[in-house]
Amino acid sequence: MTTPAMTPTSSSSAPAPHDASSAEAASPAPSALPVNDRARFGFEIGTRLESGGRTGVIHTPHGDIRTPAFIPVGTKATVKAVRPDEVAELGGQAVLANAYHLYLQPGSDLIDEAGGLGAFMNWPGPTFTDSGGFQVMSLGAGFKKVISMESTGEQNDDLVAAGKDRLSRVDDDGVTFKSHLDGTMHRFTPEVSMRVQHELGADIMFAFDELTTLVNTRGYQETSLERTRLWAIRCIEEHQRLTAERTHRPYQALFGVLQGAQYEDLRRKAARDLGAMDFDGFGIGGALEKENLGTIITWVCEELPEDKPRHLLGISEPDDLFEAIRTGADTFDCVSPSRVARNAAIYTRDGRFNLTGAKYRRDFGPLDPECRCYTCSNYSRAYLRHLYKAKEMLFSTLCTIHNEAFIVGLVDEIRQSIEDGRFAEFEAEVLGRYYAKRI
Repeated sequence: MTTPAMTPTSSSSAPAPHDASSAEAASPAPSALPVNDRARFGFEIGTRLESGGRTGVIHTPHGDIRTPAFIPVGTKATVKAVRPDEVAELGGQAVLANAYHLYLQPGSDLIDEAGGLGAFMNWPGPTFTDSGGFQVMSLGAGFKKVISMESTGEQNDDLVAAGKDRLSRVDDDGVTFKSHLDGTMHRFTPEVSMRVQHELGADIMFAFDELTTLVNTRGYQETSLERTRLWAIRCIEEHQRLTAERTHRPYQALFGVLQGAQYEDLRRKAARDLGAMDFDGFGIGGALEKENLGTIITWVCEELPEDKPRHLLGISEPDDLFEAIRTGADTFDCVSPSRVARNAAIYTRDGRFNLTGAKYRRDFGPLDPECRCYTCSNYSRAYLRHLYKAKEMLFSTLCTIHNEAFIVGLVDEIRQSIEDGRFAEFEAEVLGRYYAKRI
């Protein structure tokens, strides 16, 4: 591992120190801007790593996000089992909700009428929504198309789907899918995804893209990449139209999504193509092998504009977070911390453990002696194990608070380590301890 060198710097859009007063006089303060002015969104780079990582600040109409940052997932306008004020208390700076699920229930038009996602769920801070592309093709695929971190042989979508009751169909215009709730048929196109996300009103939203997996053929990956590129153009056009039309709502930033699986040329092409478009930032999505995570992020970051934020979709394991941050990703989201918490899997500095074990029945210590979250400050492993065995709802709340606090806090500490010039040392310390039992 190369020790990164750190040098403080700012994004190219920030004024030089001697120009600060004139720039301030020339540019209106954010509060003076029209409510949907694009200038309300921005990104400033702070401290850089030689390897490509950096700290920064994303400015949104509902507040700033200090990066790197882990974004808790509130799929259906709620982080499962946890109140919004508890999400803020555990350190969450923003939440990410799911366009597919909220489109189906309760409906994006209802959320728009309520004042947008933040108002609807009583979350005053920044919000993200994904495009729905992952869900319409994963939940709506009869052969269980999923993002895989392993490659087990190529397959062609049309061949795999033969003889199966596929719940989604992809064409060049969009995706037709069957609701997993009631079996009704729906259709998402780039324009529909933009309309839904504008109605949801998140500060950051993502362009509609096609999900592929590591087992799709090279030919299918190429076809899909071109389809996603054309959809990106349509998303920008519809986003600009809706922004001009919806002047009563705050500006929403649009991120393009980069696909290309494990292929360097496809990943770089996606980054060049979308990097040249009028996006506010970028999401790194699609299937990738865990061992190639940092390599793929490096490929795309070498092609992307330096002064725009990069969001990595769907990671939360400590080693993945360090690798992603080192190579240039700024924000992350994943359902895993809350999902595994509900199944009694607990994060600690010494690795993950399962609270259902008999040895915890009379363990009156906290989940993690070094954690200062609400759960660890007030409850014992014995009590929490009792809640789990008794099937009490409070179990999910308390363990989710801890797991989210652990991952959010870890990324906050990584950010601080970059600013303090000790990223490499901190990584070795944390990962050496966390994975010690697996070595």
